[in-house]
Amino acid sequence: MSVLWAVPACSGPADSANGETERPVTPAESPSPTTEPTTEPTVQPTREPTPTPTPTPAEFTPAAAMAVVEHLAGTIGPREAASPAFAEAAAYVSERFTRFGYDVTQVDVPVPAGDSWGVAVDSGASANVIADPAGFDPTRPHVVIGAHLDTVAAAPGAEDNASGVAVLLELARMAAVEPPPVPVRFIAFGAEEPRGEGDDLHHFGSQQYVRELPEARRQAIRAMVALDRVGVAADHVPVCTGGLGTTAVRSALVDAAAAVDIPVQECENRASDHWSFEKASIPAARLGSIPFAGYHSPDDVPSVVDPGQLNRVGNITWAWLQRQ
Repeated sequence: MSVLWAVPACSGPADSANGETERPVTPAESPSPTTEPTTEPTVQPTREPTPTPTPTPAEFTPAAAMAVVEHLAGTIGPREAASPAFAEAAAYVSERFTRFGYDVTQVDVPVPAGDSWGVAVDSGASANVIADPAGFDPTRPHVVIGAHLDTVAAAPGAEDNASGVAVLLELARMAAVEPPPVPVRFIAFGAEEPRGEGDDLHHFGSQQYVRELPEARRQAIRAMVALDRVGVAADHVPVCTGGLGTTAVRSALVDAAAAVDIPVQECENRASDHWSFEKASIPAARLGSIPFAGYHSPDDVPSVVDPGQLNRVGNITWAWLQRQ
């Protein structure tokens, strides 16, 4: 942002033709007929240099992330993929992305009837909420950061997965302030939670996203990172892959964590949206998955989420983005 300084106009006697300025004299100082007029060199006013604005570095704000957790899990509550509560949550996330300056698209994700962790659920439509920076070209190299927005039917889903969405939104805000070297597409995925056994009844939003990618767009994705269950307090952050494809993204996240002095633990895990990308040979990894007692239950409330752990995950991901 340019800083404009208003400089007061200087007023005074006109300059003479030889570049000097005549000094007005009082009658008492009027020269005699034999006295030459007195002249003095012009003294130019000192101009202070215009300061260069120093941008405030983008910093992860745990309190802002916790406010997202409180709203999604505390105010809205359970967000089963095809429910009105999910639609409310999708509108909330869409508004936040838009406020940060992103171009936002919602893509419907059909889901079948099934079993949501012991609760029968009807068929319906969920949605992927996709946020792109201005001028984004999906055929050019970019990375995808995602977090699923839905919950199982019975759970308020503070840890699973308001925590991931909270970090996603903070990273989107930071990237809007200081765009990373490679463009980032942020996606809040719908219908990640299972509606039955097996891959075909799991990860509906991310599977649809990958399935519908034209080849040029598939090749343009340099990496995908899923943020899922990233808020339970621990002495480390899990960094996982599904064990099928490359481990390059996981290794890069481990290196980024070391650069910001945050302990991590490598693992294999196929229970989040990174798996949809990995199965399609797109480099991917997951952050998160600390076990906790309230998993997929009514006890998954905001108090299980630790702001410090959100901060650690946010800082690892931000450090990784700076290296792309």
